[in-house]
Amino acid sequence: MTLIKSVKGITPKFGKNCFLADNATITGDVVMGDNCSVWFSAVIRGDVHYIRIGNNVNIQDNVTVHCTYKKAPVEIGNNVSIAHNAVVHGCTIKDNVLIGMGAIIMDHVVIENNSIIAAGSVVSKGTVVESGSVYAGVPAKKIKSVDVKLLEGEINRIADSYNMYASWYME
Repeated sequence: MTLIKSVKGITPKFGKNCFLADNATITGDVVMGDNCSVWFSAVIRGDVHYIRIGNNVNIQDNVTVHCTYKKAPVEIGNNVSIAHNAVVHGCTIKDNVLIGMGAIIMDHVVIENNSIIAAGSVVSKGTVVESGSVYAGVPAKKIKSVDVKLLEGEINRIADSYNMYASWYME
């Protein structure tokens, strides 16, 4: 059963139709929207600051979402996929974003709409990823723009697929 823990009297809140894997951990000041999924061994720790998660967000296996005490909360928009083993820390991720496997997103980063962070990338503290961009590397830099093929074929396809996968577990 999912480990859901209150911290300092604040209990995580979830929207409608969310799938939470049996061994996911969600603590403290976390508010999640509708049609979200949190996969196996993912950890969402709202113990030192707040975490807000929009609708249609998937947080895949082994992802860590955390904040910096009193300085950097996490805000995640709608239609966001955070792939396996990523670390999302004290940042803002807007709508229609794909965070690749193993990527690290540091404090005070802002990832604007319709963007992709490539697998294995490290987005350095304070970076602003411009809307419609693909960033890659260590440190991550813009390598190209997101075209319709990437938006529909990757960002939207993955988000939609995770809703389907979650439905398999909720039958």
